[in-house]
Amino acid sequence: MNPMNRFGISQQAGVSNPTLERAFITKVYGWMALALAITGVVALATAANMEAVLPLLQGPGLLVMFGLQIGTVLVLSFAINKLSAGVATGLFILYAALTGFTLSTLFFVYTASSIASTFFITSATFAVVSAYGYVTKTDLTKLGNLLLMGLVGIIIASLVNFFLQSEAVMWAVTYIGVVIFVGLIAYDTQRIKRMANGLGDPSTGAQDGDVHRKAAVIGALALYLDFINLFLNLLRLLGRRR
Repeated sequence: MNPMNRFGISQQAGVSNPTLERAFITKVYGWMALALAITGVVALATAANMEAVLPLLQGPGLLVMFGLQIGTVLVLSFAINKLSAGVATGLFILYAALTGFTLSTLFFVYTASSIASTFFITSATFAVVSAYGYVTKTDLTKLGNLLLMGLVGIIIASLVNFFLQSEAVMWAVTYIGVVIFVGLIAYDTQRIKRMANGLGDPSTGAQDGDVHRKAAVIGALALYLDFINLFLNLLRLLGRRR
């Protein structure tokens, strides 16, 4: 299985080059950190001006926002090779901003202190698990495939439960979701590390540099999605409602 074909980039892992590997990983985490910062700033700004933007977060407006988010991820995931590095970066930033916009509603469901504490718990968990995925010698491919099947399962269960409104199913999906996204953090980190060793030296030409930039954005998107989904599941478990 190619390291990042889940996200539209097919690269074979090559010979390890620690310098290039560290540079690429630094870019991936840098883009992810920027996306999380944008999401947080947009969420806080939207929550502070909720009266003005509330119509966009209700009924058809909310569906449009979700549609834009899903569409942006699909374009990045499946059309990345047809996009320029600049467009891919812009779409990633747009997605982070749209996510912040929709997540602003959390401030009206949970207390600010519980949102903050859950964010820090998520950050600590992410750091530990991602570090494990980076240093482990164990091949996580088989585990990752099982986790991806589990992810499909909880998505289907969530859609069904949208109509059933079963509290038992909701809690089951939440607990399973925590396990799945913790595992995906390690899995995606290992795949990003392998991809870094298959991209070659970006200094060899403009085209290679463009591929590196897009690969870093796609890697950041993978980890960003893992982080956000883990945060939402933990918030459902740990958050204090207003």
